Amino acid sequence: MEFIRNRTGTGTGTTVRRLLTFTALTAAVALAATGCAADGGGTAGAGDGSDLSITFIPKQLNNPYTDVVLGGGETGAEEAGFGATEVVGPLEASASSQVSFINAETQAGTSVIVIAANDPDAVGPALEEARSAGAKIVAFDSDTAPQYRDVFISQVVAKDVALIQIELMSEQIGGSGEIAILSATANATNQNEWIKFIEEELESNPDYADITLVTKVYGDDDDTKSFQEAQGLLQAYPNLKGIISPTTVGIAATARYLSTSQYKGQVALTGLGLPNEMRPFVKDGTVSAFALWDPAQLGYVAAFAGKALADGTITGAEGDTFEAGELGEREVGADGIVIVGPPTTFTSENIDDYDF
Repeated sequence: MEFIRNRTGTGTGTTVRRLLTFTALTAAVALAATGCAADGGGTAGAGDGSDLSITFIPKQLNNPYTDVVLGGGETGAEEAGFGATEVVGPLEASASSQVSFINAETQAGTSVIVIAANDPDAVGPALEEARSAGAKIVAFDSDTAPQYRDVFISQVVAKDVALIQIELMSEQIGGSGEIAILSATANATNQNEWIKFIEEELESNPDYADITLVTKVYGDDDDTKSFQEAQGLLQAYPNLKGIISPTTVGIAATARYLSTSQYKGQVALTGLGLPNEMRPFVKDGTVSAFALWDPAQLGYVAAFAGKALADGTITGAEGDTFEAGELGEREVGADGIVIVGPPTTFTSENIDDYDF
């Protein structure tokens, strides 16, 4: 397996492009020179997959959570038998930043495009063109509007993600007080769905009648901005009892701010984080509990789903099943959604058992 990294400057910033290929070194060099995935023909038939190509387009590159997801995707693509695997994407998670990458993959004849949408609709027209050209579209982590993809690989049942976060927050603040949410981008499909369920739970569940959500802010999955937003929340709301951050970048940045501030131990923090990033903040008492799933499984299952779509084994219809390597059989549910697995709560008692 050869790993080639190209870094190219553009007029609007720097874009990182990663290319993996499981063919000979000469083929890898040729692919790097053209900047394109191997021509898989989009609708190639079943076989060993050597003529199929898959491209992952995350929300943004150089994001620790994304790196874990993509690592799983690359492993899954290799095991599924794709001939070439590529990772491309923006460095900033803006609504339309992924469109040019989708267009490039359409022109390259990529067989399968796997995308975590920054905006469910902004990527739609480009994905429609890709599908018309023969590409299969797998959304993962953050969904597109359903009409623009074949299947969506979801971390867990969305409501379960919301419930575990509000449960953890309620436990940490004694069931009452003002809380805030520090999310990723304002248009992020997954975060917005979780936030919607959190808001509904706060309104309908009598157990949370004394908890008030005072505001929602957005760190755009940028460490510096998330840190500043956390700082701003504490200045704007002096009675704030807790912050929920359903984004790994946001929760880590907020924990870093709280850990050296007067609010450490006074303001609770929970949400979704990576154990390896959050470990020091759990150990020093800044954070008592947070949650997540195994992000690598998202990319891993997405790769196998893409292979099944390209082979024609599934169409994305409810009830379709496919094999996802060591994770076993997966079933397509309503609206083309495939669930990966349940969330895990991390505390000082178990965090050392995890390494991602």
